[in-house]
Amino acid sequence: MNRAGFTRWLRKLPSLTQRQRTQVLDALRPAIGFERVCAAIADAKPLPCCPTCRAERPYRHGQDRGVQRYRCRACGKTFSALSGTPLSRLRHRAKWLDYLEKMLDTKSVRASADAVGVHRNTSFRWRHRFLTLAKHDRPERLAGIAEADEMFLLESQKGSRSLDRPARRRGGVAATRGITHEHVCILVARDRTRQTRDFVTGRAAVTKEQLQRHLLPVLDKDVLLVTDGHAAYRAFAREAGIAHAFVNLRLGERVRGAVHVQNVNAYHQRFRQWLARFHGVASHYLPNYLGWRWALDGERIASPERLLRAALGSFNT
Repeated sequence: MNRAGFTRWLRKLPSLTQRQRTQVLDALRPAIGFERVCAAIADAKPLPCCPTCRAERPYRHGQDRGVQRYRCRACGKTFSALSGTPLSRLRHRAKWLDYLEKMLDTKSVRASADAVGVHRNTSFRWRHRFLTLAKHDRPERLAGIAEADEMFLLESQKGSRSLDRPARRRGGVAATRGITHEHVCILVARDRTRQTRDFVTGRAAVTKEQLQRHLLPVLDKDVLLVTDGHAAYRAFAREAGIAHAFVNLRLGERVRGAVHVQNVNAYHQRFRQWLARFHGVASHYLPNYLGWRWALDGERIASPERLLRAALGSFNT
């Protein structure tokens, strides 16, 4: 449309009925969403390196559905900012930000699919593609006073084609009481500045070796580790040379001055309440949901564009 024609069309907008204005907005929404997605991708990786040979300084080489394409000076391969990322080859880019907005609202797979207008299988695939790298947007270290405690969820093989145990009806319950190999252990460490790290350590109770593998690399040397009276924490702290204090929950001790695990237990409770709305999550995908919950906690990622950049591996530092 030329400028004169656009001006005439623009002047007629005030005379449109409410229904006609709604139709105009619905017609413009895909184009606006597509442009927002392209702008967010460009902001995330303004000049990416070659995903094949990791060479830098590529030169521009056309467009790929609105996204800048490059050619590598070293190997000659062409690529874009989406190449080599979990979002590579995903379709319907104009709907990505609308879908990410539903994720920030914690909508289910089916509700998100209906709202955006995609198939439920596409909705499920998008959810975990967007979380593949976003779940790594975490603090590197915990400092000061760091609380650590485990939570346990009944192991789930939801969606698996073959099970290594008899199927449960609607989630079911464990065959025996207590913490057994039927439960998945989630270790959460959180300091007093609300920096949080979590790990799926495996089945049954946490061990000293698992603490050394997961927890030790994220603790500062001068940290004060606060836990409950689990023997594995005492052995871990003693061998690692980390200052350690604990509360004896069996004797009813909850708080002793600054020594408590209430912050991390509150995080457990929020995660359980949030996870319950999905009516069962496969244990295989728990790291993704832990990363999703961390993104929502304290509104760290408050916009779809920010979540899209995190899905591309561009994190705030």
